[in-house]
Amino acid sequence: MNATTLAGLLAAMAVAVSGWASPPGDLDEAATISRHAPRPDRERPVVAVLGYNASTEVTDYVVPYGILAESGVAQVVALSTAQGPIRMSPALQFEAQATTREFDARFPGGADYVIVPNIYEGASDPAVLDWVRRQAARGAILVGICDGVPVLANAGLLEGRRATGHWRTLPDLERKHPGTQWHRNRRYVADGNVITTSGVSASIPISVALVEAIGGRQKAEALAAALGVADWSPVHDSAPFKLTAGHLFTALGNKAMFWRHETVGLEVADGVDEISVALIADAYARTRRSVALSVGEAERPIRTRRGLTLVPDRVSKGAGQPSRMLPLFEHLPAAQALDRALDGIAASYGSATADFVALTMEYPQKRGER
Repeated sequence: MNATTLAGLLAAMAVAVSGWASPPGDLDEAATISRHAPRPDRERPVVAVLGYNASTEVTDYVVPYGILAESGVAQVVALSTAQGPIRMSPALQFEAQATTREFDARFPGGADYVIVPNIYEGASDPAVLDWVRRQAARGAILVGICDGVPVLANAGLLEGRRATGHWRTLPDLERKHPGTQWHRNRRYVADGNVITTSGVSASIPISVALVEAIGGRQKAEALAAALGVADWSPVHDSAPFKLTAGHLFTALGNKAMFWRHETVGLEVADGVDEISVALIADAYARTRRSVALSVGEAERPIRTRRGLTLVPDRVSKGAGQPSRMLPLFEHLPAAQALDRALDGIAASYGSATADFVALTMEYPQKRGER
């Protein structure tokens, strides 16, 4: 979910958040992602990560791609709905490896898994909804990340199912889609061929859980250790995630202090870790104090560590240089970049801003334990 507009923040304050405990039922079953059933005509499953060119949530898109590509258990394809770069929100820009049309021509039998991020205005695009429905009809497991969940709901794929979503979106989803049993206190919920997750940061545990479903527990444990992921269970406490007057004061105050706004840069070159870059840029761009930009050495796309194409926002020594450059924490496992970014935000803008960023990402940070 984006850092939210002023109108969105005010609307969220009006939402009465209640009933945080999940309703009784078979959530133990819903917490289990089924073991992948291989197709006889494929050596490895195919995972499609959907992007909408106008705007796609950067962590929702990049983290599942990066983790699944790193694992080697699947063929992962980064998609866009049209030719040209994908404008990520709230920061960065990537080029897809194929359009949805090109993917369909290459894989007429469809994907095994489709990752659906928050695609903002694309959530009700008829062409997107039709493509998602066709993938489901061909046997794909659909995975809605954060506010990618409304895409699946709008496509009619959550009717009569159990699901979850971002804390701020759930009340609206409950009103618009009463035929779905909505659950809190879960990072992800699986029901048949549909998996849904809570906030932006749930992209990390669900991606490792998919690796386990495809490649087994041992593979998932080795990958989690390499990435710095301590736990990928669905366990989650939703209660702390609600917008308070303090959060609103922080967000509005940061936006109003325009004279203290700054641009921050991330130096990118071939082989850069796209997971770390996405997590850091996403976090800083949510502060309402900073704009996060990628900076390359030349006017050319960057090939990231796991095969994505990143389009730099600026060229080093060119015009419009950032106020300061941020560390990429390349010596640390990639998933730990978010913790380090939140530490840096707290040091630069105060702990209240770091807490607001963690809230928007539904990230259960543990201050003082990092």
